[in-house]
Amino acid sequence: MDDIVRQALAKWPNVPHCTGWLLLDRRGQWRMRDDAAQAAGELGAPIRHEALLGFINRNYESDADGQWFFQNGPQRVYVELGYTPWIVRLHEEHGELRLTDQSGADFEPAHAWTDDEGAILFADNASPARVAALHDHDLELFANHASLDDAGTRGVFHWRGGVDLTVQPIARADVAAHFGFVASPAARAARQA
Repeated sequence: MDDIVRQALAKWPNVPHCTGWLLLDRRGQWRMRDDAAQAAGELGAPIRHEALLGFINRNYESDADGQWFFQNGPQRVYVELGYTPWIVRLHEEHGELRLTDQSGADFEPAHAWTDDEGAILFADNASPARVAALHDHDLELFANHASLDDAGTRGVFHWRGGVDLTVQPIARADVAAHFGFVASPAARAARQA
């Protein structure tokens, strides 16, 4: 968390939380959702300002309930998730695979799944584990380094350095509960109201 954010929290500790206004889409883009976008159920406008994207990425965390948020100074802005809290890109550089999350940081997978809609998920060994969906543009590269059964639900992902990750099936509807995150803090707040 940025020092300026810590200072703002200390100065104004009781600023109300915000829900529904920020979304991380299925391809790792941060999107701003005004009232009209929220009312229409739209994704919202992509955020393109590099300094703002960096600020969001540096101050992106989860609370004890598994809700992901961006700490915007003294205000906690809860994030609507297009799927998982992290989206990763798969790259091949000089014959070696590399995963990076939406902030550009390295993501070291320890486990892999395929969901019932054909998406690939990875989790690391952090506690709690970070779960990330693979960007759909990288499915072909994944397939080039995987050995899956005919149904495409079980197999092995040949990671790097001779490390193979077992690929297991998971239902998309079970992902949030399995990994302990809240996909829609706004919907959760509405249910509690």
